Amino acid sequence: MSSDSPRTPRRTTRYNDRSRVHERHTSRDLSSPFDSPSSSRFQTSPIGEAGRRILLSPDRSTRHINTTAIKVLDAPELQDDFYLNLLDWGGKDYLAVGLDTAVYLWNANTSKVNKLCDFVSDTVTSVNWSSTGSLLAVGTNSGHTYLYDTEKSKRIRTWNASRSRISSLAWNSNILTTAGRDHYIYHRDVRSPESYFRRLTGHTQEVCGLKWNAEGTMLASGGNDNNLMIWNSHENIITHRFNQHIAAIKAISWNPHKRGMLVSGGGTADKTIKFWNTINGTLLYSHDTGSQVCNIAYSKKTEEIVSSHGYSNNPTTPSNQVIVWRADKMRKLATLTGHSSRVLYMSMSKDGNTFVTGAGDETLRFWDIFSSVEETRTRPEDRQLCLR
Repeated sequence: MSSDSPRTPRRTTRYNDRSRVHERHTSRDLSSPFDSPSSSRFQTSPIGEAGRRILLSPDRSTRHINTTAIKVLDAPELQDDFYLNLLDWGGKDYLAVGLDTAVYLWNANTSKVNKLCDFVSDTVTSVNWSSTGSLLAVGTNSGHTYLYDTEKSKRIRTWNASRSRISSLAWNSNILTTAGRDHYIYHRDVRSPESYFRRLTGHTQEVCGLKWNAEGTMLASGGNDNNLMIWNSHENIITHRFNQHIAAIKAISWNPHKRGMLVSGGGTADKTIKFWNTINGTLLYSHDTGSQVCNIAYSKKTEEIVSSHGYSNNPTTPSNQVIVWRADKMRKLATLTGHSSRVLYMSMSKDGNTFVTGAGDETLRFWDIFSSVEETRTRPEDRQLCLR
């Protein structure tokens, strides 16, 4: 080629120009898809990078729960007896409490208190509101069961079929179920003149826990014989007998969101909360709480449970607490303290926001637990009726 031929101009790179080299490397780093194996170019998941960050981020949705009681009421002569059920919050916002020989009603809207009845020489051992909210059943130490129309402050029925104290009561529409120290369970139709239409036999010691499921097709009973039993409707037929607890079972609650799911708690020698599938009769999960389980209740709004506790033999687990749990993981969400004695009694307001607890320290304490959360929407298939 001739020396005078035109040449293409060549750019000379000056390697001592550090700023220009830095610019080139930076530009390449930002634009190259091969710099990181986690680049979206190599991802097979349909979830994008933003979605993965959300899924992998820690859960920060835990709400604040007030651990201090919002109200405290004196309850003189409230019995310190694990087997009794002396506190119940009715559908019309009246709280019934048995104090020694009398029953008192506290109006949650006005805070007014009135005495419903006084048996003078017979101690109150259980109280329970009907689903209508105006009928109150009262059990006593002598084995009598009374039915009161609280709107008229009038006693309308008396039953005395039991031979000893009535420790627990439960309603299923017009059927009042009673149980106690004689270890029998009685079904009483309040519309019938008969004392009872069915007596269930199976427990060998005092029955201290009774709960009907929402459909009224299964009854759960817990006793001092350490047995948790599931009964077929109003029949004297035991569908399941669970004996995995090693202490008395007073704490019982049906899951309002999932059909057939039940939770129970054991006494001092047991200290566990257990979850059951009553459809197939299996134990799903057991959790050691470290202290006596006196009461337990599912939230109406969320998949959470509230439990109240008594004695603890473990120095790392305090006694006399109220605990809010995430049920599916048994993770503590809050521990409510204030009682100085076993928290033997507990009930929930109709709207599911507030819980009230009673203890041997002769106080009632009110806890605002669920007012800040929205109600869980239950899928229809989870609450379909049980097949008969």
